[in-house]
Amino acid sequence: MNSQPNRRISIFSVFAKRCAEIVGKSTTFALACTLLLIWACCGPYFEYSDTWQLVINTGTTIITFLTVFLIQNTQNRDSETVQIKLDEIIKVLKEADNRLLDVEEDADQELHLLYENYKELGRKAKNKETEQGNHDGNCQKCCSNQC
Repeated sequence: MNSQPNRRISIFSVFAKRCAEIVGKSTTFALACTLLLIWACCGPYFEYSDTWQLVINTGTTIITFLTVFLIQNTQNRDSETVQIKLDEIIKVLKEADNRLLDVEEDADQELHLLYENYKELGRKAKNKETEQGNHDGNCQKCCSNQC
């Protein structure tokens, strides 16, 4: 029996990722603006008719509707892969709190509490660095304190 997971990616995932890449390019934006300009210039020819307006309304609605699903699929996939990578880092660090491995499943109040705890740890670490003078010489980059 093969212990390797099925590495085959669905056709939809490949299609969604490729569409998200294309939609995110500046040339795609320029093409969309060009199409809108052409449509607007055709207004007088079609006497700004209902059909003329319906063309742009229908076209943009369909494209937006489909693009939302494609981009959401890509974002979900990217988010999941980042989460897996972060979980692996937490898993291998000896000092890490392994309870954080599935923190994304916690309730909002628990997440906020954890966030506040880590914010406080960050404040304490900054104060400790300032008191001990533990700066790395790059103070202009990170803070206004002079080393």
